[in-house]
Amino acid sequence: MLPSKLAAVLFSHHRVTILQATPTLLRRFGSQLIKSTVLSASTSLRVLALGGEAFPSLTVLKSWRGVDNKTQIFNVYGITEVSSWATFHRIPEKFLNSTLKCELPVPLGFPLLGTVVEVRDTDGFTIQEGHGQVFLGGRNRVCFLDDEMTVPLGTMRATGDLVMVKDGEMFFLGRKDSQIKRHGKRLNIELVQQVAEGLQQVESCAVTWYNQEKLILFLVSKNDLVKEYIFKELQKHLPSHAIPDELVLIDSLPFTSHGKIDVSELNKIYLNLKPECKLNGKEELWEKLQYLWKSILNLSEDPLKVSDESLFLNSGGDSLKSIRLLNEIEKLVGTSVPGLLEIILSSSILEIYNHVLQTVFPDEDLVFSKNCATKRKFSDIYQEETSGKSLHQKSVMTLNYNNELTAFTTVSRGSQILSLNSKFLTKLGLCSSAQSSDLISQTNIQNMKSLNPPALIGKSKDPSCTAKVSEEGTYGTAAKKMELHVRWRSDTGKCVDASPLVVIPAVDESSATVYIGSHSHRMMALDLYSGKVKWEQILEDRIESSACVSKCGNFIVVGCYNGLVYVLKSNSGEKYWMFSTEDAVKSSATMDPTTGLLYIGSHDQHSYALDIYKKKCVWKLQCGGTVFSSPCLSLIPHHLYVATLGGLLLAINPATGNRVWKHSCGKPLFSSPRCCLQYVCIGCVDGNLLCFTHSGEQVWQFSTSEPIFSSPCTSASEQEIFFGSHDCFIYCCNMKGHLQWKFETTSQVYATPFAFHYQEGGDEMLLAAASTDGKLWILESKSGRLQSVYELPGEVFSSPVVWESMLIIGCRNNYVYCLDLLGGYQI
Repeated sequence: MLPSKLAAVLFSHHRVTILQATPTLLRRFGSQLIKSTVLSASTSLRVLALGGEAFPSLTVLKSWRGVDNKTQIFNVYGITEVSSWATFHRIPEKFLNSTLKCELPVPLGFPLLGTVVEVRDTDGFTIQEGHGQVFLGGRNRVCFLDDEMTVPLGTMRATGDLVMVKDGEMFFLGRKDSQIKRHGKRLNIELVQQVAEGLQQVESCAVTWYNQEKLILFLVSKNDLVKEYIFKELQKHLPSHAIPDELVLIDSLPFTSHGKIDVSELNKIYLNLKPECKLNGKEELWEKLQYLWKSILNLSEDPLKVSDESLFLNSGGDSLKSIRLLNEIEKLVGTSVPGLLEIILSSSILEIYNHVLQTVFPDEDLVFSKNCATKRKFSDIYQEETSGKSLHQKSVMTLNYNNELTAFTTVSRGSQILSLNSKFLTKLGLCSSAQSSDLISQTNIQNMKSLNPPALIGKSKDPSCTAKVSEEGTYGTAAKKMELHVRWRSDTGKCVDASPLVVIPAVDESSATVYIGSHSHRMMALDLYSGKVKWEQILEDRIESSACVSKCGNFIVVGCYNGLVYVLKSNSGEKYWMFSTEDAVKSSATMDPTTGLLYIGSHDQHSYALDIYKKKCVWKLQCGGTVFSSPCLSLIPHHLYVATLGGLLLAINPATGNRVWKHSCGKPLFSSPRCCLQYVCIGCVDGNLLCFTHSGEQVWQFSTSEPIFSSPCTSASEQEIFFGSHDCFIYCCNMKGHLQWKFETTSQVYATPFAFHYQEGGDEMLLAAASTDGKLWILESKSGRLQSVYELPGEVFSSPVVWESMLIIGCRNNYVYCLDLLGGYQI
């Protein structure tokens, strides 16, 4: 439904290496995106296997490939009756790299192991040359179809596919019975023709599968025919995959000299249809857009005007109807409208109108402001739309706590510790052993020496700084190896991608609690030491957001895929308040310890400031892109940093929601920003770690060879910064952007590292990190030297949290793990 977003997920986010798809799916990306991303020189894709439909011509295939692309491309063929793929053919590099025009057909290839392929003529005899139908089978390649109870061994299934056999190779010619594959399903185009001919106003008709891409219905009508009526009637009698892409009215059907419909002539008629703009102005565009909307959604009889904020999918639309709307709009305006399909699928009718208006009438001012048209995918609690202006003009600096303050310490991903009580506030960038003497006061942070690094660009090319796997295949470690042992594990029911939040009450550290959510919709509170479930709350959708605690310690705040931000009582899980955004919330909340406000982002492209005690939204800000990562709060200066998938890094005034500055990084930002006394740092999909001053000036960037999704964390002294990359390395840089060391893991590093003291090992600083293949890595933070490695039985996208000598992390095998760190090492 969203080709550009799908491409980003496959090739930027997950770096997919093998893709099996239909040619139709590949075409949906568009030739430009295929060439620049899917089949580019730098693509992650090693193998592209196309099947399920006729293979594209070699000329088209070559036009899709970027220069120096090395992806292996295969034509795979098979049918459901033998459990899919039966043959394959690899396209030779010499054909893909040839500059000569090549119209050679692509062979179906040779049988897979245990597969029997025969080509039979119309009399049922097997042939070695010539034309015939493909039959597939094999002793172990048998499926029971429909009501079949037994199938004789050696059964050969007729495919309905006609081929030409030449020099021992098969070349696809077409379907025997006019069947095509469309939207992944078989379709007999004669069925469409029969249904259309049965309609009262249709004199005669014909259906063509134009360029094996579009289903075109040609009609000769008995009287004045309304296209919308025909589409409406067809929808009553045909499945969705059989509805034509376009309907063309003609005076008469062309015939061949043999009295048959001339399909080639029909295709010429369609080809010669010259689009022209049928609009007299932008007012007529709005009227006709409303008319198309209602007719395609079968709302023609509804006398009410379509609401400006109506969403196509929420109004009864689907992917096929959206393509129809796209085609009708482009026919109406007489030109293609880039990016229109994504707008149709994700935005309101008013935003669709504005998007089309900018293409067709670029010199015209927009009649409606886009800020007036917001998505309504989720229930709209706050209808006021602002651009950083406060929804409540009164300052919310003093909050009404409904319970007395409880002294506690929280530990969360990226070595973040916050200790709160009624007398003092301390904020850490480092996890220690829970001793108050280790806490760094806010006053001391202010007085830390300025670093003032010069502007430079760091490169990760120094092999002397790299810790690598030894030749024997084991990792070089210190003399006395640390060991990790599972202390407890807790089953959440589904994948755990969220990171744990640990809350330790000052009055009773033994009652410390781990809060974590899961894709099973469960939000759980677990005893830190035993793993015993204290409570669990089932939310309405998946949880990927990590929990955050309120200033008073009485509430846990977490986002959900259903667009809600949940405020739960920390001692029971009882729902206290739910705040609705307009799209999924994967961002994790950040709490302002000076005001108690909670800040969180949403896929609706907004950031929110929430007063959970008054149950109000203090402000919301349009951020110019989806907010996937978590906001980061700097107390000095008092800034809130927010990153978007549109590539923007924003600095926001936390009290008012006004934008202080913004920087465009050019590529999506999945990483969460991390700030320290002097700087704010963030990882980018282009493989760079970027460093900025608090005034928005870029100081340096450090380049890795793959995208950075990992969020950075800093050492206690804020002299080092740690992060992971999809190039499988964990990096340590100083605050001048110079590489200190890098350590090669066995897989991509998505999670945020965690720096901590390990007093049993001589009070040295260690670093915990996780790679996506499930391995946990314990390194010396100063040298990158490996201390221990432990493999969990599943993928890991959760980030580790360490408290005392325990490491807590989520895993995609549905469990939350707590591991004991045991043993010391030689210093």
